[in-house]
Amino acid sequence: MEQVPTSVLSDDPCHLGEGPTYDVTTDTAWWFDIREGRLFEAQLGSGSIRVHALGRMASALGRIDAERQLIVAEDGLYIRKLADGAMTLFCPLEADNPATRSNDCRVHQSGTFWIGTMGKKAEPKAGAIYALHRGKISTLFPGISIPNSICFSPDGAIGYFTDTARAVLYAVPLNPATGLPRGEPEVLLRHTGIGGLDGSVCDADGNIWNACWGASRIDVYSPQGERLRSLSVPAKQASCPAFVGSDLSRLLVTSAWQDMDAAGRAADPQAGCTFLLEASARGRAEPRRQARIGDRRQPTTTFSTK
Repeated sequence: MEQVPTSVLSDDPCHLGEGPTYDVTTDTAWWFDIREGRLFEAQLGSGSIRVHALGRMASALGRIDAERQLIVAEDGLYIRKLADGAMTLFCPLEADNPATRSNDCRVHQSGTFWIGTMGKKAEPKAGAIYALHRGKISTLFPGISIPNSICFSPDGAIGYFTDTARAVLYAVPLNPATGLPRGEPEVLLRHTGIGGLDGSVCDADGNIWNACWGASRIDVYSPQGERLRSLSVPAKQASCPAFVGSDLSRLLVTSAWQDMDAAGRAADPQAGCTFLLEASARGRAEPRRQARIGDRRQPTTTFSTK
């Protein structure tokens, strides 16, 4: 286990931290507290952090343009204006099923958004992985219990995902131009030992950086599934990583205090904090062609988060 220089970016503990992403053009990191319906916005240069109340569980975002984001929430996809936080329903997703919510998601280089859903109590096979492609949603992989580790190879030709409950990381061949599968998922690796596969991100070399939930670490795997490194995280339930900084060499890691009783939280005092690891990584920026929403007509339902 490597002990790399680590600092606390935010000591506001997340019930369930998830969905970190980074905009290199504005030096801004974003992440969510799913259970509490909060969106964090951190200006890394100044250290300034704002917390936005969303009014519902949400887990991920994609950049539409300089003024708008696409927010993935428990009942659908919303367009959020950065200027005032106002959110407009773009399209519902499992809105007729109050037992589910969104979880791990990521935007492919083509602009196609992979979106995972799951049961709010992690009910077996209650969720799925969807693709938002050119304004339309299709089901990619049904019967998922806990979707995680959605990420893509640097050339966009391979997609990765896991069902944490199955302890397997899958690799699936993709059409790089669309981000859609052109073959069946194959097992890349099987997780054994302490913890479980949670959120992942690919670096510039195609290595997969995975947050190992319950094991206080980030594991780095080669594209062939060989474990290359393990980095210590000062919270037991690390949940998802993202590359940040001007050279993308640092790793932002979210964590959670979910399912911990008082004694558990006392034993893990930084549970839920958000960390910066000096990982000496060759990270990769989020694609600029993010969250392509196509020409879909937008509903008029609007609400403000202020």
